[in-house]
Amino acid sequence: MRIAIVSDIHGNLPALEAVVADIGRRGADTVVNLGDSLSGPLMPLETARFLMAQGWVHLAGNHERQVLTLPAGKRGASDEFAHARLGPQEFAWMASLEHRLQLSPEVLLCHGTPESDLHYFLETVEPSLLRPATMPEIDARLGQVDARVRLVACGHTHVPRVVRASGGQLIVNPGSVGLQAYDDVHPHPHAVETGSPDARYAIVERLAAGWVSTLVSVPYDHASMAALAMSNGRPDWASALATGRMP
Repeated sequence: MRIAIVSDIHGNLPALEAVVADIGRRGADTVVNLGDSLSGPLMPLETARFLMAQGWVHLAGNHERQVLTLPAGKRGASDEFAHARLGPQEFAWMASLEHRLQLSPEVLLCHGTPESDLHYFLETVEPSLLRPATMPEIDARLGQVDARVRLVACGHTHVPRVVRASGGQLIVNPGSVGLQAYDDVHPHPHAVETGSPDARYAIVERLAAGWVSTLVSVPYDHASMAALAMSNGRPDWASALATGRMP
């Protein structure tokens, strides 16, 4: 089995189209999307329509939940932008998605961790820094998954990373298709920066020796998306899209 993993598209349709073209070139049996697909000041409606037409496996991320459940005035700017541009069909599609899915006995999909769409899996936020998670932290966040699970795919942090848990499970974060930097205040103020504007995804494959992974970086017309973010009043996104860094 050869699986392409995408996550955290955030309404960036040109980045997604570049990734889809690259997947077509490399080949995959299945494409899975781990969520946070639409939120942001870019092209939420167009991205939703594109995704809804694909025969992929889709998950919901925390932003799908927030767009659907938070009332006006409680949604952040990115969620508010998406909410204002989506309609009943898109909301119904989002509401149909799970935050965790067992793709096969060996493969578990989640947005954040198996238990949370908000918690970081392979990174830890401390008051003064964002750092790679320790093995005990990763094992604790993995929890008591089925013993047959050998591959766990997660997103949420936008950081491409592959780690093997102490139980032997390969944990793969493909990075973000559509947003290569962001900042947040929970649980402490921090910034995530990949340092490159390229779209990211991963390919995983089941070989005789077990699961192997490839993290892929794909160029696309990021300047146009940075300009769109700026025109929609989001200079923070414009910097993230143009450089992979926060201003």
